[in-house]
Amino acid sequence: MKLCDKLQNIQPSPTLAVNAKAAELRAQGADIISFGVGEPDFDTPAHVRQAGIDAINQGFTRYTPVDGIPELKKAIADKFKRDNGLDYALDEIIVNCGGKHSGYLVMQALLNPGDEVIVPAPYWVSYPPMVILAGGTPVIVPTREEDEFKLNPADLKAAINSKTRALILNSPSNPTGSVYTAEELKPLAEMCAEAGVLIVSDEIYECMVFDGLKFTATASLSEKVFQHTVTLNGVSKTYAMTGWRIGYMAGPKDLIKACNKIQSQSTSNPCSISQKAAVAALSGPQDEVGRMCAEFVKRRDYIMERLLAIPQVTCPRPRGAFYAMPNFSAYFGKKVGGKVINGSVDLSGFLLEEGHIATVAGAAFGEDTCIRLSFATSMEKITEGLNRLEAALKKLS
Repeated sequence: MKLCDKLQNIQPSPTLAVNAKAAELRAQGADIISFGVGEPDFDTPAHVRQAGIDAINQGFTRYTPVDGIPELKKAIADKFKRDNGLDYALDEIIVNCGGKHSGYLVMQALLNPGDEVIVPAPYWVSYPPMVILAGGTPVIVPTREEDEFKLNPADLKAAINSKTRALILNSPSNPTGSVYTAEELKPLAEMCAEAGVLIVSDEIYECMVFDGLKFTATASLSEKVFQHTVTLNGVSKTYAMTGWRIGYMAGPKDLIKACNKIQSQSTSNPCSISQKAAVAALSGPQDEVGRMCAEFVKRRDYIMERLLAIPQVTCPRPRGAFYAMPNFSAYFGKKVGGKVINGSVDLSGFLLEEGHIATVAGAAFGEDTCIRLSFATSMEKITEGLNRLEAALKKLS
């Protein structure tokens, strides 16, 4: 069977592939510690779970409006007003089947063949495929470790041309944990707004900001930036609801309307039960969010101390999310059993085979010098995993 040509240019999600491989090895009896998938290890808060149970018991199991139930869209609008100082009408908001779905819909609604989307690297693994699947061209702009992997205005300016339709920004960042300040965001956002380039601001890790930093929503920078920004968010990370599959976005009315049209012909509405749970998450008590973030800070501090104690390893301090992106390039070219470690893919494979720890190669994120470690797992597993990491590296020569 002949399949479409664009599938030749994409691969299945590397992070999910790592998780699947780890699960396969566990099924064979191996003791695998995973630093792979970005999934909080906490339970979904009790009141959120109860809202889902109540929805089932009350028979809320039918189709809903394609773009989400009004109750949830109102809760999302209230969240934007409360947390970000942003005013969105309900027809400027759509509920999707997870944050990934939101980004996919934006690209499908926005791009024509030949259109370009600027993607700073390191990037979340799904950004370039989303662009490719919509017929566009991802323009990868490398960032620098010494800049905490943040895009600078000069590099953005050099990448914008007449074909540029969008810039994808992710703060706090997956995979690096970097967080843009308002002062760093403003010149980037204003440059895009002036050029008529849509800013796709992925803010799914908004609540996970550390070290006293203040999160800045891109759309809040100015009225002009607001008009040129679509904000992606969701409940997956903040409320440990990855499996509930509820994302949402807010932005220009015509774009949201177009996304609604595409959603109506693809997934239809998000899960009715999950929508009721999301209302409880956004509108209910937020104390569990603070507790989870405090634990992430402890884990971040510990993992950084251990990583920076490994000879020749460098790593920018993650200021948000729950990822570290250490540079292991000093170990490239070393050997074990006649096999040479030629890059991050080889190193990640070696660590899985030799150390029984699952990581994601930096090449999947557009930065081959690094591997990504998620610290969204218990301190006990982090400790043992880093012990195994150090022991495995000592076998390289």
